[in-house]
Amino acid sequence: MAKKFNVTGTCIPEENYMVDITEKLEQIKKMIDAKEYFTINRGRQYGKTTTLLALEKFLSDEYTVISISFEGLDEEEFANAEKFCQTLIRRISSALRFTSESKEYRESWLNPEVKGFDALSEHITNMCEGKKLVLMVDEVDKASNNRVFLGFLSKLREKYLARRARKDFTFHGVILAGVYDIKNIKLKMVQEGLHTPTATENKMYNSPWNIAVNFEVDMSFSVREITSMLIEYEQDYHTGMDISKVAEESHFYTNGYPVLVSRICQYMDVKLKDWNKASVREAVRLLVRETDNVLFKSLSQSLETNTEVYQLIYDVLILGRRRSFSTDDPAVDLAYRYDYIRDVNERVKVSNRVFEMRMANYFISKDEGKIDVAGSGGWISEITRGDRFNMQLCLERFPGHWQEIYSEKSPKFFEKECRMLFLMYLKPLLNGVGFYHIESAFTDDRRMDLVITYGNERFVLELKTWKGKLYNDQGVEQLLGYMDKLGEDKGYLLTFDFREKPATFEPQWRREGKKEIFEVRV
Repeated sequence: MAKKFNVTGTCIPEENYMVDITEKLEQIKKMIDAKEYFTINRGRQYGKTTTLLALEKFLSDEYTVISISFEGLDEEEFANAEKFCQTLIRRISSALRFTSESKEYRESWLNPEVKGFDALSEHITNMCEGKKLVLMVDEVDKASNNRVFLGFLSKLREKYLARRARKDFTFHGVILAGVYDIKNIKLKMVQEGLHTPTATENKMYNSPWNIAVNFEVDMSFSVREITSMLIEYEQDYHTGMDISKVAEESHFYTNGYPVLVSRICQYMDVKLKDWNKASVREAVRLLVRETDNVLFKSLSQSLETNTEVYQLIYDVLILGRRRSFSTDDPAVDLAYRYDYIRDVNERVKVSNRVFEMRMANYFISKDEGKIDVAGSGGWISEITRGDRFNMQLCLERFPGHWQEIYSEKSPKFFEKECRMLFLMYLKPLLNGVGFYHIESAFTDDRRMDLVITYGNERFVLELKTWKGKLYNDQGVEQLLGYMDKLGEDKGYLLTFDFREKPATFEPQWRREGKKEIFEVRV
């Protein structure tokens, strides 16, 4: 059977082209060797399950790995401590069937007398004596809103501390995997309306899982790791691809987010049948437009239901505002837990360019209903011809479009919304054939960098507001630097001038050394 690219994060590794994560597994094993308890918290479809599957095999020579999941558990199994304890030991016994442990030992886990957490504690002591057991629990989010689960965590904590004092036997290591940080489980219950604190109760309760060490293994795929997967594919299919360039381009758009990397590779393998930088970009275009993508649906739902996260990302991505990266801010903490954002020099940045595109499209769709804008669709046939996009004409037509929508609203409104208005103008021109991403690493409240891709062409465009000639010259230098980074000889500059009497300016090309910039002002 032909191997496929792993895009769900739950497939058996041997049946898929997989990134070589040996280095990550070795880092995790060091934590297990040190008898540490920890959680693996990453966003949806970030490869948590795949990592646990690989880790189970990686540890099996030295440890007995009990790998269970809370997926599929219903509320009845969390109704009380007895039902939870019996469910837990049944799942442990079942998982042991796939280890080298004897049938007698497996069945001895099934103790009907375990009807509460004290009995469970004593049972675990008996079953762990003389053993090196590692308990891995996937999908702990399914249990994290149940009070009974808090009792289980508290008992694990108690036994962990007793073991350190050499007064108990318990699991050698425990790994809990899920999206939400178990250390803040009680806070999560408050946020979801599952618990109402009293007037004297602190929402940031002492955690039943505060024994857990921080998990600092980077689970994203590096360029080198993506390369390892492509090498394996190339050995099977001999496409002649430039492996390093395809790996670098894939990482450029995904920042190594596992399911996004795999999805891009799947498009090139199944649909595009080609492996080069242009194919990566086409795969990205197809990926961003997916309508049944579970990850994207979760992303939009998070923006839709959490106004603070919505405003955080809108501020950073669209308005270019500086937001400090501090997980003390609940919006930052939640967006970070879902891997929507990352920390770059203590500032909030969107985690990858695919998310930037998807989020920008979401924000445009929301704002289109709030702002009455004149359509630009009538110019599509003039600006787009075949697989070519006339970026110069696109910008030359924008001042007329701008004047049509520049009504009696205050200049302050347009100064805030000018970039969004341009994005609304641009979107129908690209018409699903092309795409753009907002380069959030270079965005601030005075400028925005766009990279527009259409077919095999790529355009670097900076949007900025007029803040004087000196600032304008600095903007040109910044644009030239970004053009250098992307290897582009031509760039485009759109300046919004909100002075009462702006100077007359005609669209023009200007030469800067060996590069050219087309500049338009409105």
